[in-house]
Formats: sequence, C-alpha cells, structure tokens
Amino acid sequence: MDSAKIGPTLRALIASRSATVAVIGQGYVGLSVAAAAAAAGLRVCGVDLDPARVAALTSGRNVVPGVPDDVFDVAFAGGQMTFGVDPSVVADADIVLICVPTPVFEHRPDLRPIEAAGQAVGAHLRTGSLVILESTTYPGTTEQLLKPLLESHGLKASRDFMLAYSPERVDPGNPKFGMANTPRIVGGLDPEATRCAAAFYGQIVDDVMAVSSLRAAEMAKLLENTYRMVNIALVNELAMLCAQQGINTWEVIEAAATKPFGFMAFYPGPGVGGHCIPLDPTYLAWQSRRDTGKPFRLVELAQDINAQMPEYVSGRILTMLNARGLSIKGAKLLALGVTYKPNVGDIRESAAIEVLANLVRLGAKVSYHDPFVKEIRSDGLRLTSKRLTKDAVASADCVLLLTPHDTYDVAELLEDARLLFDARNASGRLKSPRLERL
Repeated sequence: MDSAKIGPTLRALIASRSATVAVIGQGYVGLSVAAAAAAAGLRVCGVDLDPARVAALTSGRNVVPGVPDDVFDVAFAGGQMTFGVDPSVVADADIVLICVPTPVFEHRPDLRPIEAAGQAVGAHLRTGSLVILESTTYPGTTEQLLKPLLESHGLKASRDFMLAYSPERVDPGNPKFGMANTPRIVGGLDPEATRCAAAFYGQIVDDVMAVSSLRAAEMAKLLENTYRMVNIALVNELAMLCAQQGINTWEVIEAAATKPFGFMAFYPGPGVGGHCIPLDPTYLAWQSRRDTGKPFRLVELAQDINAQMPEYVSGRILTMLNARGLSIKGAKLLALGVTYKPNVGDIRESAAIEVLANLVRLGAKVSYHDPFVKEIRSDGLRLTSKRLTKDAVASADCVLLLTPHDTYDVAELLEDARLLFDARNASGRLKSPRLERL
C-alpha cells in the first residue's frame, strides 16, 4: 500500500464528512481547529495532558483564552466534539493533528512537546491515516524529527500513512479574521499527503494554498512572524529617536500610512509578546547559525531592539515622573492592561508585565487592573487585579495604559488621572498636559 492508494479513500471520507479527527493539544490552537472541524460536521476528539482542562471542556466550559465562547459553544452543542487525556484515540482517527507548544529554551527551540506528541501518536497510529503538524517550528522538523517518531512502531510514511505540515494562523482577539476566512498553507511529504491535507482544511476554511514541500510550509510560517517582528523593531527604534527629537511618532506613522502603495503601518509599544512574535524568529536565527554558521543578522538585531523596549518604557515613565517633581521610589503606579495584546487573556511573554517588574525594582508601588487577568505570579511579581474605580485612578501618581483593552475609556481616565502614560496611542488625538505617549 502507498499514499497514492490510501489517499483517495481518505479524501472520500473527508468529502462525505465521515472522517474522524484527533487533535493532540487543546490550547487555543488545538481547540480552535477542533471546534472548527466539529462545527463542519466531522467527529473530533481533543486530547490534552491537563485533566482539569479536559474536565472543563467535557462539561461544556470554555477555559482556553483566545478561543471565542461562541465558536466553542456552537461546536460543543453539535455533539461532534469530545475530549480526553488518553492518546490511544489516535487508533480510531483518520486524521491526527498535532497542536502542541514549541517554546524557546535558552535561545534554542524546545521541541520536547513535539517529541512527546510524536511518540504518543506513533504508538497508536493506524494504516491509512493522515498526520498533520500545526506547531510552529523550523524547516525540517516534520521530516527529520516527527517522521522517525511516527515510524518507530513499524508503519512507514508515504506507504502506510501520510504526513503533512500546516502552520496555525490563529490570531486571538481578531474580530475580522478567524479560522474560516484566514487562508491555510499546506505542504505534504508527498503530493497525495498535500492533497489530503488540503481536502481536510477545505472543510473548515475558505481558501487553502498548497506548497511543494513540508519545509516550504514550515518556512512560510516563520517568514510571516519574522516580517512582523522586524517591522515592529523598526517602529520601536523610530519611537526612541522621535522621543529624543520631540517628534510625535504616531503622527509620523499616520502620515506615512497615507501612501497607498509600498508602505504598511506597524506601531511601537512596550515590547512584543504572545506565543509567536517573540519566539518564532528565534527558530530561524538558531537554524541559520546551526546549518550555515552565519547569523541571521537582521532578525538578531530586531530581537535586540524589541528586547530593549520594556526597559526603555520604564525609563520613560521614570523621566516623566522626575520632570514633574516626583520620585519613582514610592510612587503609586496603576497599570491598565497586562496581557500581550488588547482584548485577550494571554500573558505569555507579555512586555507589560516586564515593565511592571522593572518599575517594582526601581522602588515603585505598583498595582494593576486587567479584566482578563485576575493575578500575576511571574517575574518576581505577586499582584492581584484591583477594581478600576475613579478613586483608584485619581489616587495614583501615574496611570500606565500598557494594553488598551476596549473596556478602557481614555477620555474618562484623563478626567481623573493626575498623569497618564499611553504606551499604545489609545488616546488618539486627545490632548492634555497630563498625558504622555510613547
């Protein structure tokens, strides 16, 4: 048997929506695709190592930040989606998706989650199935690392099962682009694997683009996020230059963005966060040094610039207080928003938290409010979100708008705040002697 023979059978199952799907990992990536597949009429089992998460999902409670409640509720109500901790469900699956984290450890990709998932899937994989890796990683991972693990129990890729890569493209909190209207990239170990992966994603997204190889699909994902990271570094460094020259950075970007071609607006901030932008380019930089012996110079420079931003923002706040006769030591600072981006509950790699940790080290008395984060237990901080009241705003020496969730009314904040530092230009065209922007 080979993929040319098993592929048509699988594609027929997908077309009739009779295929069964196992999704390994129920973070926001895995749960998002599981919900989309279930909503499309496919039978789905989500597998996760966390029994508490599995229990909550099984009871119909969406406990995964970044997955909209309405998306989860529709999929759950259809009765096509179940959850468990046992990876042996792979034995009954026609399609297996691996959606596990790929963190960075000591500036190197940490592929242990993929290795563990590959071993678990390989132990239960059956003939005729399709395995798709969605986790972001460097080119070559699917074929060089995952494939041998899947084959370690006797089955062979392109003979007994098919193997493909399709990078996740979920953007938590994005109201315009969700799973369905964000095109998918797929690349297979062989043409039939590519066709089957494209057929599967064609059930849940509007457009699918097939590329020629696993490595091309892996590289495409890294390019997307490296492009963003480099351009964010550009405007972050521009913001530092503009501040020294007394130029409004936001006005400059707004003016440049009127050009209808050759320019795309990016915006500065206290740093980059989340699961993608701070981490994915590291895979490229690491692989470049490993495979070519040369640094990926633009990426490494951009990483250095972005890494400076939390300290730079802390310094700007200190300078702002000093200019008004206030000392950072003992200053009462109220931070609004500590997640890595607005309107999501994700604090992974959050630059806002790093800013707060810097300010605490400088001697400030820091408190915070965030409707998505009840407490902070990282970077040496042990803080609990406080109620956002007029008294809380008015009693602070300075209010720090670090992550502008939609719930924050900047004009209203300015009515009560003694000082307000806006790290994201949420204040727009508002003007006040008590307002300072990054």
